[in-house]
Amino acid sequence: MWYMIRPDSLAVLKDKKVRRSLNRYFKVMEGETPPKFKIARKLPVDYKEDLPTEKLWEIHHTSLEEYVKLESRIDSKTVRLEDLETPKKSFLDLKSTIARRILESCHFCSRRCGVNRLKGERGYCGCGSEILVSTIFAHMGEEPELVPSGTIFTLGCTLRCLHCQNWSISQWYERGVTYTPKDLAAEIDRLKREGCRNVNLVGGEPTPWLEQWLQTFKYVNADIPVVWNSNSYYSKETAELLAGFVDVYLLDFKYGSGDCAKRISDAPNYWDVCTRNHLEAFKYGELIIRVLVLPGHLECCVKEILEWIADNLGKEVRVNVMFQYRPEWRAHEVPELRRRLTRSEMDRAVELARKAGLTNFIT
Repeated sequence: MWYMIRPDSLAVLKDKKVRRSLNRYFKVMEGETPPKFKIARKLPVDYKEDLPTEKLWEIHHTSLEEYVKLESRIDSKTVRLEDLETPKKSFLDLKSTIARRILESCHFCSRRCGVNRLKGERGYCGCGSEILVSTIFAHMGEEPELVPSGTIFTLGCTLRCLHCQNWSISQWYERGVTYTPKDLAAEIDRLKREGCRNVNLVGGEPTPWLEQWLQTFKYVNADIPVVWNSNSYYSKETAELLAGFVDVYLLDFKYGSGDCAKRISDAPNYWDVCTRNHLEAFKYGELIIRVLVLPGHLECCVKEILEWIADNLGKEVRVNVMFQYRPEWRAHEVPELRRRLTRSEMDRAVELARKAGLTNFIT
């Protein structure tokens, strides 16, 4: 059984710091309150499909405020989800409609390529209009509170990390399998039946496929938390569409404010985009932050990242300081990335987390 492979995934259920930082996630996981996507499906929104995009966004801004109020009433037990009628058009439908518009001039990520994916055009990520999946399985290697995690690995990515460990998925060395939203929804329901604590949308990168994910969750029956497992390099429009849909933001924080992001991952303006999206995630959901420690990047990246997290998201936010780095794909092109971490680098990362005042981090 999974708890024999990962006994820490049972022990974490009694960890008070983890439960405080991921309070709602645990309640959804344990059946005490519904996942956000199910609340979004019950919030009625009156709109016409042919409205200008600007008007749809205005309605979305107002509806998001109403969503926050409804979620609060449901979580406090003053309103029961099952007592609400299913509307003709919902907040989730509106999100899906707007996401479909974005596909016509794609700007899900911060590159804002502007290609029309509905007409077969491909941008930086290489993604089209039909979602392509690499694998679907119960992942035992994630953070203990997530295990077993129902991971769905999609192809394509918005970055070009030269050291990518999932390069065969992110850079299209695999062909993948096409899924319809209904088929994906059936897979998510299956993952829940088989004991997965959540559905973990990952890749590659889930961002280019947001329209397809919003469509999928119209058909999901299971009460399962949605984990958005992302490199954090998505647009402000994507951040707003994720609000009221994602339960846990499992976000990478890869680089400091220098030129490392551009040099290693071809990610200009990464710091500004990443910090903005972490703040938005903290506002509308719960956070687990992954900081992959790279050789030679303790002072330029890890130190600045951990201090920013403590100062802006609080010292109890859940942080995974990761020592799993190994040279992969094209890492040999970056001199300092041709080796694994040293013990002194690992010790320094822990020291930096403690100096920043973080009290809820793991390694």
